[in-house]
Amino acid sequence: MNISYERRISSPVGELHVVASNEAIMGVYLPGHKGAPEIVARDGRNHPLLAEAARQLAEYFTGTRASFSLPLDMQGSDFQREVWRALVEIPFGKTRSYAELARALGRPQAARAVGAANAKNPISIIVPCHRVIAGDGALTGYAGGIAAKQWLLSHEHERREPLVTH
Repeated sequence: MNISYERRISSPVGELHVVASNEAIMGVYLPGHKGAPEIVARDGRNHPLLAEAARQLAEYFTGTRASFSLPLDMQGSDFQREVWRALVEIPFGKTRSYAELARALGRPQAARAVGAANAKNPISIIVPCHRVIAGDGALTGYAGGIAAKQWLLSHEHERREPLVTH
């Protein structure tokens, strides 16, 4: 992975590792994130895009931001990027099943493929893969761990009407 800058950001779900190029956010990884790449990058504490990401994430965690307005560089296959773009459309405080997401993409038989693409999302929280659950409502796999997924969903459920929407 060709990353230029990195920054660690404290959050209620643990220290987030945010990575960016000069132009876009490329990754947000939670502690113990399954499948996270090895990142070799320069210190981005003073990088303006990473500072803006830190600000927006802080607003999200305080309940004053429901969506993000950051440039994103989602590196993956065409299908993965299609799934990730659909994740951003899931409203704050709501969930969708893998099957519902597959149907929304016009691929009703692709629930497992949607799940696999969801698991590879490199931009956690900002691209809200935590909002996808099993058809029976169960919290299934999350690269940042089920406890983090539960916290994020509870946080959003409690703040369905944040003070500011972006």
